[in-house]
Amino acid sequence: MDVTLSSIFTSIIIVAFIRWSFQLINWVWLRPKKLEKCLRNQGLNGNPYRIFIGDMKDLIRFIKETQPRSIKISDDLAPRISHYYYQSIHKFGENSFIWFGPSPRLNIEDPELFKEILSKPDVFQKPAPDLGSIIVGGLLFLEGEKWAKHREIVTPAFHLHKLKNTLLAIRLSCSSMFHKWEALVWSNERSCEIDVWPYLEDLSGDMISRTAFASSHEEGIRIFQLQKEQVKLALEILQWSFIPGWRYFPTKANRCLKAISKEIQSLLRGIVSKREKAMERGETVSDDLLGLLMKSNLQEIQEHGNKNMGMSIEDVIEECKLFYFAGSETTSNFLVWTMVLLSQHQEWQARAREEVFQVFGKEEPTAEGLHHLKTVTMILQEVLRLYPPAPLTVRTCTETVKLKNMTLPAGVQMSVLIGQLHHNPKIWGDDSKEFKPQRFLQGISGVSYMPFSSGPRICIGQNLAMIEAKTALAMILQRFSFEFSSSYKHSPFPIITLQPQYGAPLILQKL
Repeated sequence: MDVTLSSIFTSIIIVAFIRWSFQLINWVWLRPKKLEKCLRNQGLNGNPYRIFIGDMKDLIRFIKETQPRSIKISDDLAPRISHYYYQSIHKFGENSFIWFGPSPRLNIEDPELFKEILSKPDVFQKPAPDLGSIIVGGLLFLEGEKWAKHREIVTPAFHLHKLKNTLLAIRLSCSSMFHKWEALVWSNERSCEIDVWPYLEDLSGDMISRTAFASSHEEGIRIFQLQKEQVKLALEILQWSFIPGWRYFPTKANRCLKAISKEIQSLLRGIVSKREKAMERGETVSDDLLGLLMKSNLQEIQEHGNKNMGMSIEDVIEECKLFYFAGSETTSNFLVWTMVLLSQHQEWQARAREEVFQVFGKEEPTAEGLHHLKTVTMILQEVLRLYPPAPLTVRTCTETVKLKNMTLPAGVQMSVLIGQLHHNPKIWGDDSKEFKPQRFLQGISGVSYMPFSSGPRICIGQNLAMIEAKTALAMILQRFSFEFSSSYKHSPFPIITLQPQYGAPLILQKL
């Protein structure tokens, strides 16, 4: 009997091992080679598949080589925004692909294909999250019915008429930063050199803390600081992110990432639980983003009479993580490049300042007044063209699909190169790399401009980002003039979002 049981157990282990081995061989070799043959038969080109790593070794090497190099602000940004993808297109042509580990990724630059891919989120989904889902969650990584339900619940919190209530919080955050700048400027006889980048980073964290969690502002600042640490750790292990489950390996970076994630979860759980208990007691809940989200969630539950129709506390926490990461990253990058470009183009800085004084005088910005800032809006739209918050986004076919003359099997990934689109001279003209806000004199039209993505999954926070940027820029222009410092170096950091590689030292002068 013991021999029989032992034989059965051994047989089960052998069968399981053979099955696992076949799955591994299929993942690292058979499937990639099959996809490669399919793509090459349709005239698509790229490097030959290299087992397991694909182009990742070259990609990481290229990043390490190009990041330390400064460039002139007048240089073409396209090679820096999506550097390895740009090199692939230059080498193999527009119909090309790279290997992200064992998965081929097509380089997509055609605006018509952008529109088709981004308008069909059920067919073209985001790749299964692994590393990114630790830092952010919620709508960014959800798919299907769950995404649709969350989007419906979250959207009311970002309606333009409700976001007007965030202005006071935004102005308070800006005033706090100005006190620091003014102290530095006055101590240096009205003019001094300041690296504005770290101040704008802190400003964006403070603004999202106040607008998202007005009554828990201090905890919010701590969450912002922890997420910045998470991003640094995530960049360290990016080269292995294509391996499923890599974040569970007990490396030092993974252990630190896990510890930070637990602290963020704990802080957010405390904030959300307090708010939930207050709502249960019938207390008035503030109209910050969290309050609006929880009210919308409660309304959804009450309308359907079913708790399962709403979001759980865990779901709300995940959406809050996304508020922080997306809200702070977008605004800080947006503002720093705006100040850099207005330092270079003093005529546009003067025009924007004149408009701000015409609309507001020396008074603080109002929601109504922000709509009358036509020049400021044109400037901000041009900044978003040159430095889009997310220069690329990735999608995966969930089924065999036809794109123009290509037939793509399920599992093929696509890099939607928004940064390349925004700098394409065939679309924007020979002056595509130049700062020319007058491009947007008649507003926005066409499918060649998508700084906040496009389609059903367009960034839900774009209205908040524009309100924050308009308010902050208006208040800066009321108080300071700024110009380039001789120590300024230009080089955007191109892995996740376009951040300044060397800071942004500018000369500020009190008006």
